[in-house]
Amino acid sequence: MITPKNPVSRRKFLTTSVVVGAAGLAAPAIAQQIDPYTGQPLQGTGGGATPDAGMVQYDQTQDSRRNISSFRMQDWQPYFSSLTNGAILVDLTSRALHFWSEDQSVYKLFPTSVPVSKDLTRTGRTEIIKKVVGPTWSPTPEMKKRNPEWPDFVPAGPDNPLGTHALWLSWQYYRIHGTHDTRKIGRKSSNGCIGLYNEHIKQLYDLTTVGTQVLLI
Repeated sequence: MITPKNPVSRRKFLTTSVVVGAAGLAAPAIAQQIDPYTGQPLQGTGGGATPDAGMVQYDQTQDSRRNISSFRMQDWQPYFSSLTNGAILVDLTSRALHFWSEDQSVYKLFPTSVPVSKDLTRTGRTEIIKKVVGPTWSPTPEMKKRNPEWPDFVPAGPDNPLGTHALWLSWQYYRIHGTHDTRKIGRKSSNGCIGLYNEHIKQLYDLTTVGTQVLLI
C-alpha cells in the first residue's frame, strides 16, 4: 500500500490518489464514457476522482487487466438453494457481479472492481442489510491507523468514494457501491468492497431489497 509521508488536505488526498493510479494503469478517455463490456454509453460518470473505500490502490505488482474471458452469464442453481429476496453472485476471478430476481424475470451482469490483495478479500455468504442513496464515507479504524492523515469523514457528492448508491452487507465495513472513478472497474483496485459504475449500482439498488442474498466466490 502507498502511504504518504506528509499529511495532506482532503482535496489534495483525493487528487493525489488518482494521479498515483493513473501513472501505472490509466485507461483511455473513452473508458469513462463507454462501458467496456457492453459498449453502452455511461451517463454522469465524470464526477470527482475518488478512491474506493478510501484509496485508489491499483496494485502495480499484480495483473490488473480486465478479465474479459471469464465474464459470462452464470446459472444461479450451483450457488443458491433458492432465489428468495433475489440473489447476487460476485465472481472475484472474472470481476463480475450477477443478479437474479426472486421470480427469475430479471437477470443482470455487471463488471466490478475487486480487492487489490488476498488479505483484503473476503468470500462467502452474506446479505444486504441496508440501502443508501448518497452515502457518506469514513475510514475504518485500520485505515485510519495506517493513514492518520486521511479525512475522518467525506460527505455525499462527487468526492465520495462510495459513488451515488451503496448496499451495506452484514459483514462489518463491507459494501457494494458505486464509484466516480470509472478506471477502477474491471481491475483489482479496491480496499475490500465491490465497486460498480454509478449507472449499474443504481440499477442494482432499485432491484434489490434488504435481505437479498449475496455470495462472493
